[in-house]
Amino acid sequence: MSVVAAGLVAGAGAGAWASGHPGRSAVLDSVVLAVGSGAPTLGGSSGDPTVGADALRDEDVSRSTARTPLPPTPVTVPSDLTEVAVEGANPTALPAGLTPEDLAAGLLSAVVTEQGTGTTTVVPGSDAGPGTGAVRTVRVEVEDGLAVDAQKFADTVMTTLNDPRGWGGDGSMSFARTDGAAELTVVLASPTLVDVMCAPLDTNGQVSCGTNGHAVLNLRRWVEATAEQTGQKTAYRQYLVNHEVGHLLGHGHEACPGPGMTSPVMQQQSYKAAPCIPNGWPFP
Repeated sequence: MSVVAAGLVAGAGAGAWASGHPGRSAVLDSVVLAVGSGAPTLGGSSGDPTVGADALRDEDVSRSTARTPLPPTPVTVPSDLTEVAVEGANPTALPAGLTPEDLAAGLLSAVVTEQGTGTTTVVPGSDAGPGTGAVRTVRVEVEDGLAVDAQKFADTVMTTLNDPRGWGGDGSMSFARTDGAAELTVVLASPTLVDVMCAPLDTNGQVSCGTNGHAVLNLRRWVEATAEQTGQKTAYRQYLVNHEVGHLLGHGHEACPGPGMTSPVMQQQSYKAAPCIPNGWPFP
């Protein structure tokens, strides 16, 4: 069961987060830390079957927010390039702080842009996908003003969704990319815009969410991953896509089943996977 998309309006090839979001149903990859305890204080469930027991807020909160696009934070792609040897090829110049894997994920800078323009642009292009099972249409958008190669980001999203370990790994579904109307929208946004799109949930500029047909991925997490998975950024990015899209497919949060076991993809691994082993796949 997917959540009906609402709230983004397109204009001249760009989307802007607009007012009027009746009956928002949202789930969040986040927790609230109890003061002084170092342990998470988990919210209760609203009764919505798509909500895990550790969701932060009541899901069925209606909210109407008028928003004027924010002035963009200037984006500067670092000029100091580092020579990185790529096996079987000539050395490749990379922006400081980035790896070839970062470039493949669409990053052009290791600096997190805290605030973009507040508008998003649909990544052009379409792909019918592998065609196994029910086809779910996906549109990919990137906030304007981010140092991101939008096409590479879109490729990463779709490759992840159609991986044999992904949500279609049981043959039940596949994902087709479109730049038109779609069932699901995956958005890469600055921490500031994530907070707006995920409200009334408290993302606090740190985490991501799945709400109203939109998997809203936080640029901070796309760049930095987590302290626990800083050396496994590609695996974490795959988790982030699958986790937030999983919410849109009707899956709630799950807990670590036990020390040393594989984390369910719907565990809130942006907080931590331990004592489980990190995992980004529905069918690992």
